Amino acid sequence: MARKTLKLYGLQHLDILRHYRDISDRALHEFSVVGKVLPFRVNNYVLDELIDWSRPDEDPFYRLTMLDRRMLATSDFDAVERAMRNGAGATLADVAAAIRRRLNPHPANQMTTNVPLLNGSGVSGLQHKYAETCLVFPSSGQTCAAYCSFCFRWPQFVGDRSLRMATDESQRFVSYLREHKDVTDVLLTGGDPLIMRASVLRRYVEPLLGPETAHVTTIRIGTKMLGFWPYRFTTDDDADDLIRLLEEVVQSGRHLAIMMHISHPRELETPAARDAIRRLLAIGAVLRSQSPVVRGVNDDTQTWRELWTSEVRQGIFPYYMFVLRDTGPRAFFEVPLSRALDIYRGAVSQVSGLARSARGPIMSTDMGKISVDGVADFGGTRTFVLSYVQARDAEWVKRPFFARYDDTATWVDGLQPLTASDRMFLSRPEPRLARAHH
Repeated sequence: MARKTLKLYGLQHLDILRHYRDISDRALHEFSVVGKVLPFRVNNYVLDELIDWSRPDEDPFYRLTMLDRRMLATSDFDAVERAMRNGAGATLADVAAAIRRRLNPHPANQMTTNVPLLNGSGVSGLQHKYAETCLVFPSSGQTCAAYCSFCFRWPQFVGDRSLRMATDESQRFVSYLREHKDVTDVLLTGGDPLIMRASVLRRYVEPLLGPETAHVTTIRIGTKMLGFWPYRFTTDDDADDLIRLLEEVVQSGRHLAIMMHISHPRELETPAARDAIRRLLAIGAVLRSQSPVVRGVNDDTQTWRELWTSEVRQGIFPYYMFVLRDTGPRAFFEVPLSRALDIYRGAVSQVSGLARSARGPIMSTDMGKISVDGVADFGGTRTFVLSYVQARDAEWVKRPFFARYDDTATWVDGLQPLTASDRMFLSRPEPRLARAHH
């Protein structure tokens, strides 16, 4: 199989778009203005094998990866444009930083309630929200082969260290995990951990396979590589090394879950993607897929039905249908909760039982993962039926609660509790210290 070379394109390469489509100088300028606030990166695989250039403005992958002036409020767009015109670099940086702060760069109190303590100080690059699961952010894995423009991890990519989560050189996260025997699952996340070379990824994986972390029985790796650069698993110059490392995880007796971010069925249709899936399954990895509902990308029943059907056929477990988090350019991409529920119900009712493993629509909030389970009538009041599929307080899991139906609500903060007893499930908790170990 011929080896493909990954080519990355950022804001400085915008002229590459002229190779693919007729695009005006004004459109490229607007692209650049938005790019001063939000991150942009695309690669040759997305450009050559995913985007349909015969209709780019209607193509899900063009919308998924390209910037649009409507991602910024008009006043913010104008402020950035003025700062660029004035040529004052510091002023432009200040304007961009102020806009980013208003875009809620760290939703769900993740920097205050999720970062654990070890010997009285926070553990860099680690989040511990649920008792059983820790998230690890490898410092070299906080970028991607291409950026999804809706991504809730966008602050990782804008070059502001104060917004970035990443491990430090001491890798104190390993000491924390060795001490916390309640942790059974470790999720390597980003960015994309598989952007790292296999030799670098090994530094994070090997410490989890020893006897001191025998309580860690599942290792998850969150990645978009299967969708945006499947050659990572097949023809990259260290693809064989990566596969060997992943196989070592399986042979150690751990459950290896590749948590794939797949937004559209076309990502699974290329020969390169199918080859990558077969290679991962051959070593005993378990493949799970998740994505939010994104307006203009997958906000229809047919797309999700095709996606889940294709995944099951190829040996992938449909896992979550998410609701976009309350961060970044969400206003450009979000759909109402009622619409997300209709899409979920429409799709899940048209697939086999094996594809109904997908849970949704799910809001990943500071309190936990809230599932919108349905709509019911209580005494003449139309109501959302909700439950937690995961929660900081395990006692909340699968306890139904209710909110007044609102066909404009797009997030939990737009919901009103039905009764006083439902209020605690929808109230934002007071900030508190994350779990500690001394």
